Amino acid sequence: MSYHNPVLLKESVDALNIKPNGIYVDVTFGGGGHSKEILSRLGEGGKLFAFDQDPDAHENALDDERFTLIPQNFRYIERFLRFYGAKKVDGVLGDFGVSSHQFDQAERGFSTRFDAQLDMRMDQKAEVSAAHIINYYTQEDIANILFQYGELRNGRAMAKVIVAAREENKIETSFQLKQVLSQFLPKAKEHKILAQIFQALRIEVNQELEVLKEFLTQIPNILNEEGRLSVISYHSLEDRLVKRFIQKGMFEGEPEKDFYGNFSVPLQKVGGLILPSKEEIKINNRARSAKLRIAKLKS
Repeated sequence: MSYHNPVLLKESVDALNIKPNGIYVDVTFGGGGHSKEILSRLGEGGKLFAFDQDPDAHENALDDERFTLIPQNFRYIERFLRFYGAKKVDGVLGDFGVSSHQFDQAERGFSTRFDAQLDMRMDQKAEVSAAHIINYYTQEDIANILFQYGELRNGRAMAKVIVAAREENKIETSFQLKQVLSQFLPKAKEHKILAQIFQALRIEVNQELEVLKEFLTQIPNILNEEGRLSVISYHSLEDRLVKRFIQKGMFEGEPEKDFYGNFSVPLQKVGGLILPSKEEIKINNRARSAKLRIAKLKS
């Protein structure tokens, strides 16, 4: 599986509790690893829909009459499932990591390893790239992105340096950005800090947290009674949103209690947090930060 080595493959698909004739959705198709595993467990009457907005992923479309690839962002899951005649489904799987393919294609600009254009768009038709953010966002906005999405305490100082540098020359490549921020990249921590910077820019470019919130709020509307949600996240910002929505049915504040003091929350967790085994991390280092959470409709 050269395009992407799927993380927690068996565990995440097991979590769906697949019925042979059920309808399932893989909202992050990528290399098709999770989708192939789901299809292997479906009978002739089963159906799988998959979402992916990245044209590179469309080349991996599976030749199976039970399979439909929807070339859209999964933030529109409810709308497009209805368009394809599926109002309710038996399970939804999401693996929110950037695919190995996207990291390994230098020109996509996701990786700190290559001197490439600062792009990072998962949807290559989108207008805002990482270079646009670096060169045109205000100093305050850049500082907020680095602090909130990269969890970088010195994001404000970094933003000031970026804005000063771009007045001399546009910052268009990853190595130019690395050079501009070199004072913040001590050798021992260079890789970690760069990863945080790139994560912050990628989240802003692709509106990842907003997309995740929109997706999660639609899940109670589309799951059948016994339906399952299986979600793999890779950083604390995502995992926090997933965990909180399962627990509280909202991302901020507290749900209102009814007359008897009970919360009205649409989902309930199934089992505990699942992490990759040491063996899987050894084989696939990108699995090291993965967290799998499972939920179903509250009965």
